[in-house]
Amino acid sequence: MRTCLLAALLLIAVMPLTVSSAMPCGAQTACPVKEGNYRIALPHDGGIRGVFVYFHGFKSSAGLQMQQRSLVEMTLAHHLAYVAVDGIDGSWAFPHGPRQGRDEKAFIANVFDDLRQRYGFTPDKTVIGGFSIGASMAWYTACQQGEKAAAMVTFSGVFWNPLPKPDDCVADLPPVVHFHGTADQTFPLAGRAIGTKFHQGDALKSLAVLRERAKCDMKAAKKVTLDSIECDDVPDCIRGDNVMCIHNGGHEARADMLDAGLTAVGFPK
Repeated sequence: MRTCLLAALLLIAVMPLTVSSAMPCGAQTACPVKEGNYRIALPHDGGIRGVFVYFHGFKSSAGLQMQQRSLVEMTLAHHLAYVAVDGIDGSWAFPHGPRQGRDEKAFIANVFDDLRQRYGFTPDKTVIGGFSIGASMAWYTACQQGEKAAAMVTFSGVFWNPLPKPDDCVADLPPVVHFHGTADQTFPLAGRAIGTKFHQGDALKSLAVLRERAKCDMKAAKKVTLDSIECDDVPDCIRGDNVMCIHNGGHEARADMLDAGLTAVGFPK
């Protein structure tokens, strides 16, 4: 598994990045961009290979996400900066979701631009991720501007109904590792209705959208093991493997899963 994805990500530079000494923001102080902000933690040893841009779950925030130390420290251990992007009142305004009010595509593009200008994080050094409704935001980001990321690692959240059609997404989709629990009652694998107007999408159908658009070779699908979870790995997509890891847990994003996911997409410790 690691070999396949590493082969697909040969353009990823392994030399540490040089970060400007002028850093007016960080984990405790928000980095402002047009329409919002983010927070960032940098690896302790200065050996920065890239950045993990993370979208928080419902009712959380960038500040609260920075308190999820197991995820932050695991990211830093992989020599990646950890970025927590701030949603709108604890949520995100993606297509067909219950919260609207901000052009998230434009806002997230501003975040990517600021990370490049301020820290030198180019697309080949950027991994996107998220949990729950934040994972949904990551999926729409990959769909809408996947060329701005080297890979995606997400937990417990996918598209919402009606699902995008494959041609609604850019062809340049990044490699994907997604973790989802069979006991997840908050965002079940099959999705669920939220009130009378909104409906979470089916995880397997959502994955099929990305796999079709990325021209993955379904006939070459194989089993791989990540964090002791048997996962379905579909290789030979346009830019790398598309992996679904279904575990027996609930609604969660664990550091050990993140460890396996980041390693699989080409950013080992």
